[in-house]
Amino acid sequence: MDAAVKKILTDIKSGKFAPVYFLQGEETFYIDKIADFIEANALSDAEKGFNQVVVYGKDVTMATILTHARRFPMMAQRQVVIVKEAQDIQDLNKEIGGKLLLDYLTKAVPSTILVFCHKHKSLDKRKELGKKIDQYAVCLSTKKMYDSQLPEFVVEYCHDKKISIDDRAVMALCEYVGNDLHRLANEIDKLAIALGGAGSITPEHVMNQVGVSKEYNIFELQKAIIQRDTLLANKIVNYFESNTKKNPIIPVVAYLFSFFSKLLAATQAPDKSDKGLVSALKISPYAAKDYMLALRQFPQDKIVNTISSLKEADLKLKGVNAASDSEGQIFRELVYRILH
Repeated sequence: MDAAVKKILTDIKSGKFAPVYFLQGEETFYIDKIADFIEANALSDAEKGFNQVVVYGKDVTMATILTHARRFPMMAQRQVVIVKEAQDIQDLNKEIGGKLLLDYLTKAVPSTILVFCHKHKSLDKRKELGKKIDQYAVCLSTKKMYDSQLPEFVVEYCHDKKISIDDRAVMALCEYVGNDLHRLANEIDKLAIALGGAGSITPEHVMNQVGVSKEYNIFELQKAIIQRDTLLANKIVNYFESNTKKNPIIPVVAYLFSFFSKLLAATQAPDKSDKGLVSALKISPYAAKDYMLALRQFPQDKIVNTISSLKEADLKLKGVNAASDSEGQIFRELVYRILH
């Protein structure tokens, strides 16, 4: 979790609320997480009727929002004003709207918690509001997570929910859901309900939940390639080739490229034991077994050639020098070259 997100959540969970929060950026998961916590916990249920206002940006002007913010709470210590979809506020990006908000920020009402949920983009730093907002408000600017950051998110989310999850299941979720954090969290929640608090989330649970074939998926293909099982690999290729819309090939090639790139690094590791590879490659202990087997099956020059083939296939799948070959044909040729 981003350090800025962690600090904001730590503060609000301990009851330390700021007068103004401006939550902005491409990744909406943490914007919603912070706003939802404030909405649920800053006031008691009895206080919310008179002291909590939720508005949507497209329905209001800045003047309307600030009129709500300047009210004093009724029979409560504070009031809460949450502006959802704040990027759609009618005059936010106009001089008058920006000036109104800056004027309020310099003398914000201490008994009000004003939260802006400005999604999918950030304020223009060339304008005065964009330059000064972080001087007066608690600001958060979010970016979409890189694929390499997703396993940490899954493990952390499961830990917070007190859910146990297998390393392979983490990999499966990240591979088949991608960097949509809302969907990742939703899939984990559904898996937790299905488990009923018993046991650990396994790859089989993930595959059942997100609709992935138990037999024909990227993990089984990687295993078949590592074991040089040509028959099984061809069956999986046939499955992928039969429906490339449901089973897009580019992510599969990217996954194999990541594996063989790390395998090339493993050839240079001074310690090629389980523990040595876990330390050198920053992988899970479970994954280390696959790398050890692959090191026995693939000499270094073959690994280099495989990486070259993966790069070439990736370009073809993106339309570079692809001629008239289909995605399935490109994929079939790639797997053949890896195995032979």
